[in-house]
Amino acid sequence: MPLLNKTTSAASRATPPSLSRLRVALTVFFALDGFIFAGWVVRIPAIKDQTGASASDLGLALLGVSAGAVITMTLTGRLCRRFGSHPVTVACGVLLPLSIALPPLTHSALSLGLVLLVFGAAYGGINVAMNSAAVDLVAALRRPIMPSFHAAFSLGGMVGAGLGGLIAGSLSPTRHLLGLTVIGLIVTAVAGRTLLRLEPPAPADTRPDTDGTPRRLDTRTRRLVIVFGLIALCTAFGEGALADWGALHLEQDLNAHPGLAAAGYSCFALAMTIGRLSGTTLLERLGQTPILVAGGTTAAVGMLLGALAPTLWLALLGFAVTGLGLANIFPVAVERAGALAGLSGVATASTLGYGGMLLGPPTIGFMADWLTLPTALTSVAVLAGLAALIGYTTRR
Repeated sequence: MPLLNKTTSAASRATPPSLSRLRVALTVFFALDGFIFAGWVVRIPAIKDQTGASASDLGLALLGVSAGAVITMTLTGRLCRRFGSHPVTVACGVLLPLSIALPPLTHSALSLGLVLLVFGAAYGGINVAMNSAAVDLVAALRRPIMPSFHAAFSLGGMVGAGLGGLIAGSLSPTRHLLGLTVIGLIVTAVAGRTLLRLEPPAPADTRPDTDGTPRRLDTRTRRLVIVFGLIALCTAFGEGALADWGALHLEQDLNAHPGLAAAGYSCFALAMTIGRLSGTTLLERLGQTPILVAGGTTAAVGMLLGALAPTLWLALLGFAVTGLGLANIFPVAVERAGALAGLSGVATASTLGYGGMLLGPPTIGFMADWLTLPTALTSVAVLAGLAALIGYTTRR
């Protein structure tokens, strides 16, 4: 499979102004997505106490995010074909900040799970829509810039987690998340206006073959899309697990202050941002297989340290190493699936990938009740190693 290890560099070509503006607008939406998601995850311990939920109850409630996202992801590809990826991105960009204000208003695990269905639907929709738009832009620019968009997501997550850590002790979850709603709506109004004005590049799966009909996917291509989706799932599982359980692990098992516990996700997000900012250069120089294999292996080692370390600072180091390892695996997997199968490839890989991100937290919750939270978190290392192995087997 030659496309797996070869990327086209067009750095010397002048980028049309419209594509540059499109890249900026999409980058803002990726950053907003990470910012809002991180703002939610750092307040999970407080909302857990507010609802009186056990670890398994919280895991069941978090399934609301997973269910809402997976259902929406299966439909978003069709919506993008009908209305365009840009309008769908903006619509979900409005729903996402509105939905984040709902969890602090709940007082039971059941009601929390119900409102998280709405949040999950918005989260799933915006991720498929903006990744679809990003894949089309990558194809138009002929450069592997997909990691830069996910770097914006990680940077937004780092800022959101850092802000949450600073105000965790002085501001209630209700006021905090309502503030994120206001910020999110303002950002969407500004960036969405630009996005709606720009014409997207033609999606890959609507480019006709010689007979004028859309190209049809063969069995091998469908299988490859699923393989890349599984790689995304294995790595996104770890991102979701650290987002939702990292702070609780540091606070509960290592006796960290709530503000310092929130810094765990910030370390993870910062390392992931650094890795993704260098992703385009690494992909152009090394190719995709080394990124997949080395990244998965590094993340596995880092997560073992983060989960089993006896001290807070070693755990924070493990979180950072995990972030570096996972940084570019997910964007590579989604971009390859999109290059192979257009919107349907993005939807399939995103559904599997973000499904792993959203199913990871409840899975960790159940495992934590049966075993311990540190032991449950080692599953992240197992799946990261599996992603490295799958990436190596697809090298040809």
